[in-house]
Amino acid sequence: MMNSALKNSQNLNLSQEEQKLYDYLLQCVQTLIPEEMIRLFRLLFIEGGITDNEEIRNSLALLVNAKNVDQDFKFILNRCCHILVNSWQINPEFQKYIPELVALFGRLHPPSLTANRTSRKIRLLVRDFVDTQQYYSLERLARVINENQQKKVEIATSVGELINRYPYIYDHCLLTEDTTEDQRRTVRRMKAQSEKKFEVDISHYVTYQVRLAQMKRQQQQPQSGLILPKNVIQRVENPTLLTDRELGVALKKFAGKVEGGYTYKELSRKFVNHVQDLSSYKSYKDSLYEYVASGVDPKYGKVNFNNKLYNNINNIMPQSHLQKPDEFLQLRTSTQLLNYLVVESEQSMQHYVFVDMITNMGASSTIGLLLKIVLSCPKLKPFLERKFALLFKHYESFTRDGVPWLVRAMENLNIAFSTNFGKADVSFLKYIM
Repeated sequence: MMNSALKNSQNLNLSQEEQKLYDYLLQCVQTLIPEEMIRLFRLLFIEGGITDNEEIRNSLALLVNAKNVDQDFKFILNRCCHILVNSWQINPEFQKYIPELVALFGRLHPPSLTANRTSRKIRLLVRDFVDTQQYYSLERLARVINENQQKKVEIATSVGELINRYPYIYDHCLLTEDTTEDQRRTVRRMKAQSEKKFEVDISHYVTYQVRLAQMKRQQQQPQSGLILPKNVIQRVENPTLLTDRELGVALKKFAGKVEGGYTYKELSRKFVNHVQDLSSYKSYKDSLYEYVASGVDPKYGKVNFNNKLYNNINNIMPQSHLQKPDEFLQLRTSTQLLNYLVVESEQSMQHYVFVDMITNMGASSTIGLLLKIVLSCPKLKPFLERKFALLFKHYESFTRDGVPWLVRAMENLNIAFSTNFGKADVSFLKYIM
């Protein structure tokens, strides 16, 4: 009993010391300019606890010399970083300092032999921090901000440098298990801004292509006698990493008629209405197979894919075949299906089926198949986003040229989400489709 009380008392004291540190940084970031704040942070953590504030120096000493500090310090330091990040992110003029803050961790020096015990411990803990998921998420966050500000997408060489292009993976790549609500708000804000920018860019690009097509038709009319110079229309660049032709195919697929004169949204509504009247889970799975397989290239499907797809769906919870297909069973089935079609988990990164589909059907048709599944149950959208975040993190150190199939897939998914879940206005497409 006494040991337990003592332990609780120690934990309470450490929590109080943590809060002192957070309050101090919060006060400083609200009163100091970013350059001064970065210097303070560098002295406090990178240089090993250098500060004129004796209370903070003592609090830091207590924290880094605590029994469980090796497990806890990554959470403490991560929160300290995000106190600065959250404050700077809401001010466009200060956002450029976030990559500078993260860059401090790339300039670590080993502790000197003359440094005191606390200073050496801080430096060792900070060194360990750069090998944690918390730091990786911070690094990705800095990359998003840096790429958005400097607009270096054209020269990005690694997959990781493209993260700013894919807001649908922000939640899963920029947040960790100890994320605070303030951090979540920061990422949600960035995500909304990136989504809106892409939707506007796509809308402008489609409008430009329509006007260009109209101008060409006018020039081809003999009675017109009018030759309009191309510079009458201000050029709008392709906002994706796809070729103009690939982007055109993707837009027509995700916003136009795909099967039997229906759009993906219309197909999903027909499927949802159909399965509402089904009495058994087995009949639901059969209908799901038909719904998904109808979007598979027949040449590819007949070889082997359709049989494997059917067997995979049929083997999901066979013990429930006679039950009524309620929402739980439908969700569970679709998540299992996405595990099979994309990637299962961080522990099981097998994604041969996904790569094989892209290789044989192309990226737009593959993403279209996944879109059909998600449109039939919008609650699956975050689940699919998590799958692509897993693939992104798995390949983020690869060059773009090393995994072109992944880049094409992620670009296509961005278009699919923007046209089916976002506000991208591509209604003018009907004039050139």
